[in-house]
Amino acid sequence: MPRKARIDAPGAVHHIIVRGIERGILFRDDKDRNDFLTRLGKILIETKTRCFAWALIPNHFHLLLKTGSFPVATVMGRLLTGYATSFNRRYHRSGHLFQNRYKSILCQEDAYLKELVRYIHLNPLRATIVPDVSELDRYPFSGHSYLMGKRSNDWQAMDEVLALFGEEKSVARRRYRAFLMKGIALGTQPDLVGGGLIRSAGGWSAVRLMRKAGLFQKSDERMLGDGEFVDRIIGPSKERTIVKARALVCYWAVRELGMTMTEVAKHLKIALSTASSVVNKGEKIARDQCLSVKDILNANK
Repeated sequence: MPRKARIDAPGAVHHIIVRGIERGILFRDDKDRNDFLTRLGKILIETKTRCFAWALIPNHFHLLLKTGSFPVATVMGRLLTGYATSFNRRYHRSGHLFQNRYKSILCQEDAYLKELVRYIHLNPLRATIVPDVSELDRYPFSGHSYLMGKRSNDWQAMDEVLALFGEEKSVARRRYRAFLMKGIALGTQPDLVGGGLIRSAGGWSAVRLMRKAGLFQKSDERMLGDGEFVDRIIGPSKERTIVKARALVCYWAVRELGMTMTEVAKHLKIALSTASSVVNKGEKIARDQCLSVKDILNANK
């Protein structure tokens, strides 16, 4: 059965995660890393794709991309094919370099965008590639050092990210770094990896989408805040509204965004045996009521 196309649209923001096959090494030395970044920069410029954050780890990498004039699938196809061919030629190897299909998590809201920038840029520190934030400030293979003004390139959307922290660059950089420092204590954040869909789809845009589906009434919104809405999707609640919302999230996560049943069951805290039937239920709701993940992208416009 052919894979379904990933959900995408101009202006969509994707958290991309790519791992080496069998968690193998993707970047053996700086020559590999620089080759990858050269290819990445060229493709981003040609496709007018914005890059808000990135980090290279020996066996995987993260990108935070905003779709431009070409679908993100086209961007990633060019990047991964070109780099794998170069890598295999350099090391006299053959076969796949990357593990399965890359993971792409759709996100939207500004607050979530800031959290993802921080999460991605802290990866080299959490992986102990650098010992502290001072070294991270100078680490050349993460977008953090570029945001801090220690390095420069012509393809990273630095001004757009810094604008989230202030109008004046020096002030924005101080606020951004302080925000990053606070994130160190948070540790690994599962909701920013496999569960990113839940958080990005669980904000007010999702509330509006659920209302469109007739699943959520205005009187309910006044009693149920944004965070509580998300928390109640995650768990065993059998309330009719939450059950339907959970079914939609499961369906979009598995059938549209490429997450596995195991990942969805883990992040929504439901049994794996339940996940399949919930996905089928979500598909029926989405089909009967003409709902799409693309509605999320337009909900706040």
